[in-house]
Amino acid sequence: MTNKVIAITGASSGIGEATARHLARSGAIVVLGARRVERLEKIVAEIKASGGEALAVKLDVTSREDMTTFIETTVKRFGRIDVLINNAGVMLIAPLAETKVDEWDRMIDVNIKGVLYGIAATLPVMQRQGSGHVINVSSVAGHRVGKGAAVYCGTKFAVRAISEGFRQEVGGTIRSTIISPGAVTTELPDHTTSPQVAEAMKAIYSTAIDADAIARAIGYAIEQPADVDVNEILIRPTAQEL
Repeated sequence: MTNKVIAITGASSGIGEATARHLARSGAIVVLGARRVERLEKIVAEIKASGGEALAVKLDVTSREDMTTFIETTVKRFGRIDVLINNAGVMLIAPLAETKVDEWDRMIDVNIKGVLYGIAATLPVMQRQGSGHVINVSSVAGHRVGKGAAVYCGTKFAVRAISEGFRQEVGGTIRSTIISPGAVTTELPDHTTSPQVAEAMKAIYSTAIDADAIARAIGYAIEQPADVDVNEILIRPTAQEL
């Protein structure tokens, strides 16, 4: 892990923040991307105060230009990029009958296009380097579909499909990992605008595990030897039924 250059999207809170802190403690150089710059800068300051190395870059993953700048800034500052963690995501749960089309568009833009934009910006760099690792955060919702979550699940199934296709196409020198968390203590449940679904989610998230558990799983995948590719980790609370 020491001196690996790792870029993380959605790093201002939740899994992204926990992962940045965990990897920095392990000796990695972390580049944090998100829209909330003040929050990013606070996290970076705390990482540096603890002896780590970190950089904050404003990033909206729905913008190809932002993503390109994010990766170019990382390479310009540190000379390479060893790992990209496509973590940014939104979870807007509601029955299809509520026709929240704007929310569908938002999930597609962030959860699917954001991952693709990350790959598009990073893959050429990793191919020139002859090495690299792309980690895409999917979800248990990328394995099963629940009522009210059709579109969200669809985006997370897509992340898994894209990741597997990526693995098949670039395997050999560039690694691909899917991280599929279950209920985790993050801001995601707060995004839901459907009162009926929000109430049901309280029960699901009553046993949520800390985001640091996901950070440790990501660290495990990164730390493996270059000839070992951890393709997927599904991690959820022991008490989670679904």
